[in-house]
Amino acid sequence: MADDKIIQHSLDAQKVIETAHMLHKRIDERFPQSGFSQLCIQLCKITEETEFRCQWFRKPHTTLRVGVSIVVMLILLLFVAGFFISVKFFPAHTIDLFDFFQMLEAIINLSILIGVALLFLVTTENRRKRKRAMFALHQLRDLSHVIDMHQLTKDPERITRIEHWTNSSPRETMNAFLLTRYLTYCTEMLSLVGKVAALYAQNFEDDIVLMAVNEVENLTTNLSSKIWQKITILHRLQITLS
Repeated sequence: MADDKIIQHSLDAQKVIETAHMLHKRIDERFPQSGFSQLCIQLCKITEETEFRCQWFRKPHTTLRVGVSIVVMLILLLFVAGFFISVKFFPAHTIDLFDFFQMLEAIINLSILIGVALLFLVTTENRRKRKRAMFALHQLRDLSHVIDMHQLTKDPERITRIEHWTNSSPRETMNAFLLTRYLTYCTEMLSLVGKVAALYAQNFEDDIVLMAVNEVENLTTNLSSKIWQKITILHRLQITLS
């Protein structure tokens, strides 16, 4: 029996960029020069920046690694040198049991401090990448809420209740078809935000970043679900009016 071949699928950042630009064209053709179209341009820019950031994540930071390695070696050499100097100046026959335990406690405490310092230095590159990834994910989270704000007043029932408008009510200038397209574009933009977030998890393996990516994906999914409820109501109203 032939061995089963495992095909690995991964997101292509370039394809995500192309999809974002195509979505902007569709929005601009339907709602030219609108704020919604400008918002999609912002999404395109963020998507392009994500591709460069992912390349930055995958690339090893050689200069930083060399610098950290040198500092780590110096710390270890100083620790070893200090240990041997202590042993040389305090021969075993001059140290009683109390002094021995005091010196042992000092060595243990110093070892813990050095271990923490070494851990901090070794994880410098990872923390630097994590900080940039978290900033980008916060940016995507903010964009998701902005998209949601754009559809907030797009109530399907407004197209059938013109007589109930007040002076402060948002005016509905779209018919049922345009409103459906508008809401659908919102869901597509939210879906792209989730895909852009997934690129960070795909190119940078870090538990904290993965949790943040999951939060963004859950947020976009929940917001899309709300919008699809509006689209469903809109379809029912169209059937009723027809």
